[in-house]
Amino acid sequence: MPPRQIELRVRYAETDQMRIVYHANYLVWCEIGRTEYIRSVAGSYAEVERKGIALAVVDASLRYHAPARYDNLIAVTTTLREARSRTVTFDYLITNAETGERLVTASTKLASTDASGRLTSIPPELRNALEKSSE
Repeated sequence: MPPRQIELRVRYAETDQMRIVYHANYLVWCEIGRTEYIRSVAGSYAEVERKGIALAVVDASLRYHAPARYDNLIAVTTTLREARSRTVTFDYLITNAETGERLVTASTKLASTDASGRLTSIPPELRNALEKSSE
């Protein structure tokens, strides 16, 4: 299945004094893209958590190419790179939805943990759904 894309508009609260998006907000947008990706292939992430599993970010990498500004329409394209027994890795492309300009490329690696925070296997139904989505 293809990558998943969402769009959002840059809010004033996400910008600095120059109306440029504060760098940490791109991670929030990656989270939005990731949770919507999971929702589209396996249901609500909240349901995953109700089953006692959390996906904790253990690695994040962002490369900034151009700034997003207040009131820009932004597209976040999320792709599953890899689903392993205990980890899952997503890639993101954040662009200006109106011009197509590349703003940020990013990736996050998440580890599956149980309710006590210990590393555990990703539930088979979630892993299978993720793997099928990248075929």
